[in-house]
Amino acid sequence: MLVCIWQYVYTSFLRYWLKWIIRQATGKCELQRICSRYKPGATRAIKAEYSLQSSKNKVLREALETTKDKLEQCVTQVMKVKNVKPQKDPLFKESLHICLLQITGYSSLYVTVEDLRKRVYNSESQEHEAMLLKLWDLLMPAAKLESRITKQWGDIGFQGDDPKTDFRGMGMLGLINLVFFSENYTEEARQVLSHANHPKLGYSYAIVGINLTEMAYSLLKSGALKPHFYNTVQGAPELRHFHQLYCYLAYEFDKFWVAEEPESIMHFNQYREKFHNIVKTHLQDPNVSLSLTVRSEKN
Repeated sequence: MLVCIWQYVYTSFLRYWLKWIIRQATGKCELQRICSRYKPGATRAIKAEYSLQSSKNKVLREALETTKDKLEQCVTQVMKVKNVKPQKDPLFKESLHICLLQITGYSSLYVTVEDLRKRVYNSESQEHEAMLLKLWDLLMPAAKLESRITKQWGDIGFQGDDPKTDFRGMGMLGLINLVFFSENYTEEARQVLSHANHPKLGYSYAIVGINLTEMAYSLLKSGALKPHFYNTVQGAPELRHFHQLYCYLAYEFDKFWVAEEPESIMHFNQYREKFHNIVKTHLQDPNVSLSLTVRSEKN
């Protein structure tokens, strides 16, 4: 209760006056101090985001919702409102521009990912079918599918004879992630599949992959991935960066699963949650970068 009261008093009254006093002493607004004190990355972008969110000025709050084509104009407006003179602080404009690119880019990325998640797999779509068959060819180059609907799909970890039913939760996002990993990290994907097909320690490769897509999606939605993207992308994070994050999860989960040696797949939820907590702990580090770097990576 006391914590809530203090937070209210601080955000409503003390913070405003504290910023005013520091500005009078330093000659710089809070955003200037953030951009000059911190190097490009998560700490700077997150502090800038909080500063804009907490502002009583409408222009500053709306800067968080600006579009890429209006970003330059938005930065100019913020500088005008905060009375920042370019000649006195020549680095500020570019620093704020990068922060806003990262912040608004994260929001745009979520919209794009959500759109793919809602896009239902359609077996009558040539594009969807071609992508599914591509997944098979990448993972099982020496085996030919007997037919489109076949028990062979179980060899790469689907539950039934027709994989389309397994994409219901994550839609096309689940399939696109699986294909991206298999196409860009083919050797590693086949290695993970071989572990998944282990007679004792095995798990359903595709189903777990879709589950890890859900993990990546939930982390993105909650904002937990901001430190990672703000540290690894000097600009607006794009869909390929989300796919790369999935590749990291797929590869690292497999290493985690093999090292843990679970008694059976029946304990999957328990180990999945343990792995999820490990990832969330990593993401609390302001210098975090969850990047998968292997020799077979394609440029």
